[in-house]
Amino acid sequence: MPAAASAATPTRSCSRAPARRELAALEEGKDPTAAAAEALAAAEADVDRLAGVLSEARRAALAPFSRAVAEELHGIGMGDGEFRAELRERAPSAAGVDEVTFLVRPNTGLPFAPVAETASGGELSRVALAIAAVAGGETMVFDEIDAGIGGETANAVGRTLQRLGERAQVLTITHLPQIASLADRHFRVEKIPGDPTHTRIGPLADDDRREEIERMLGGGEFLSTVRQR
Repeated sequence: MPAAASAATPTRSCSRAPARRELAALEEGKDPTAAAAEALAAAEADVDRLAGVLSEARRAALAPFSRAVAEELHGIGMGDGEFRAELRERAPSAAGVDEVTFLVRPNTGLPFAPVAETASGGELSRVALAIAAVAGGETMVFDEIDAGIGGETANAVGRTLQRLGERAQVLTITHLPQIASLADRHFRVEKIPGDPTHTRIGPLADDDRREEIERMLGGGEFLSTVRQR
């Protein structure tokens, strides 16, 4: 019991300390409301300063970033495609006071328009890949970045992914053999029926990789028909 009583005493003392400091400040003529307002104003000024530094860095990066993305787009089948990033002011947030908009002009003579509003599914995939190629980090994950494309464009996208794989870890989920055939390693993803259904992922050996790419092309029967022609 004495131990419990002595343990409670510091708690009451600690709880009194802030109140005593506030009373002392009032006796000295200090207004806690004014002090809080001053602290808020200082914090807002600091936020404005940091947001300004961030905005300046973004404005400096706009032109070189836009040129680099446009160059990547040319390499993945968007020929005359032009790309531009713009900054617009917005309400302050954790990301600053800027809103970044990506604009694209797929063909000469057309006006620039927001990517999200004008790009087709295939164009959207390629814009996303081009942005990742310029600004991506050490690990990049693409979930069906090949959506809406095929033919030579698929080959170009595959070559871009292969190039990115030389400087970063690139994980790609794809249904296109043109892209899958360029991978360093292959993993097959399967759904296993059951209660509940689950997913199995496993690496493929070289022979299994050939069979899987053959299956993606249409299966052995399809390849036999092609060879006969």
